[in-house]
Amino acid sequence: MISVLMSVYNRENPEYLDKALASIYHQSLQPNEVVLVEDGPISTDLESIIKKYPTLKRVRLPVNLQLGRALQTGLCECRYKYVARMDSDDIAAPDRLKVQYEYLRNHPEISVVGGDIAEFAEEGKIKRVKRMPSTHGKLQEYGKLRNPLNHMTVMFKKDDIVQIGGYEHFPLLEDYHLWSRLLAAGYKIANIPKVLVWARIGENFANKRGGFKYFKQYKKLRYVQLKLGYTNIIEYTLGVLLSFAMTMQPAKMRNLVYRLLRRNIKE
Repeated sequence: MISVLMSVYNRENPEYLDKALASIYHQSLQPNEVVLVEDGPISTDLESIIKKYPTLKRVRLPVNLQLGRALQTGLCECRYKYVARMDSDDIAAPDRLKVQYEYLRNHPEISVVGGDIAEFAEEGKIKRVKRMPSTHGKLQEYGKLRNPLNHMTVMFKKDDIVQIGGYEHFPLLEDYHLWSRLLAAGYKIANIPKVLVWARIGENFANKRGGFKYFKQYKKLRYVQLKLGYTNIIEYTLGVLLSFAMTMQPAKMRNLVYRLLRRNIKE
């Protein structure tokens, strides 16, 4: 039924990884396997956490290949029809897998389903909730300007993702790149209007989401969307302008915008 796909690399926090794995292994609907890609050599502390979970399917990469390549390698190792993504520092809601599995079973036309996230820097203290549009029609338009799915929440049909080429090496925006290709190919996506994952964000969250490097990738993505026919030239131009405004503004202003967007997004 369900494979869970995760990736970890040397600099990640062992305590956070432990809590992320524990949240998966305590699901109301247990996955059939958890595939953990070790993206390059890992620390002894991470190794000790991983050994606490002997049923993990470990995929060891000799060098760090970065997220897109690591996830594609892991995807090839997933044996089941449905694949749920999970980040190595987040915490899944106890019924996350059950809710998504039942949704995909009841909506065979949907290839990927995600959900809302509750963002926190300190455990037990939610900073804000990121609520997403839920229907495919809304997400088809939403995705032309913003990422339509919270990556750490998604469950997808493996065959559909493989059909469009799976994850590709597209640093910083691996998931948005994937969803853009999926939507351009005519597949359908949805979000469940429910918090499925508590997402850990650092205090420098806004800093990481900005700068010229980030803008260059967004501009590259907008061109991919245009060439695929997902957007037209007007939508492409608007996307580039909005990406520039968001990534190149001061971090404090970007953080304010994030707060306002999360407050105003309608389900």
